Amino acid sequence: METRVLIVEDDADINDIVATHLARQGYSCTQAFSGSEARLLLSAEHLPFDIVVSDLMLPGLSGEELVSLIRERDARVPIIVISARTAASDRVDLLKLGADDYLTKPFDLDELVARIEVQLRHRAPAVPATKPSDSASCRDREGGDASRRRLRFRDWELDSESRTFTVAGDAVELTRIEFNILETMMARPKRVFSKAELFEAAWGEPFAADDNTLNVHVSNIRAKLRSTGTDSYIKTVWGMGFKLVEA
Repeated sequence: METRVLIVEDDADINDIVATHLARQGYSCTQAFSGSEARLLLSAEHLPFDIVVSDLMLPGLSGEELVSLIRERDARVPIIVISARTAASDRVDLLKLGADDYLTKPFDLDELVARIEVQLRHRAPAVPATKPSDSASCRDREGGDASRRRLRFRDWELDSESRTFTVAGDAVELTRIEFNILETMMARPKRVFSKAELFEAAWGEPFAADDNTLNVHVSNIRAKLRSTGTDSYIKTVWGMGFKLVEA
């Protein structure tokens, strides 16, 4: 089945160039030329796309509003933002809203394809192997299915097959990157993870020496956990990275 890509770009030439290039790579592309048009295409209860590539400066509905709309409906579909804005603050703001990647214009089409492939490849990554000594995590097998893995840490439970995360039995919606970060840490709960290690495990690509990107996602996780009283489970180890705090 072809991967379905929604391209949201009001510049018709750029939109056509991107769609043509992705189609040559085997992707099924749907083009939207405004935020309003994209909103109509995304009106289905279950989003009909595997990934969204969107500009920011859009008529009708801004790129920021579009990212928020998508995240309200689906926490997992990857979103790659393409924009002429180059300020670090713009990228941080978009990551906070729920975007997964940010590519500045002008961009290389092959780089866009590579970033799409990375996002799709890591939609449902395998959980890192659990060390026997890490007693705070566990793996359950149901019906002899070794591919099903659950991790537990204090009040948290994470199911890698269903891609669900709960706190004391209550579901918490996470983006794909947020899920990957917690999955990595819960598999090795006694370990201090460097920012580079968490970045590479969550994104599946080499660390780009950009602390802000990872920091924003960890901050988002803590914000979502604040109401559960478990946001303090993640501790910042200054000068090193992050770790989980055992009781």
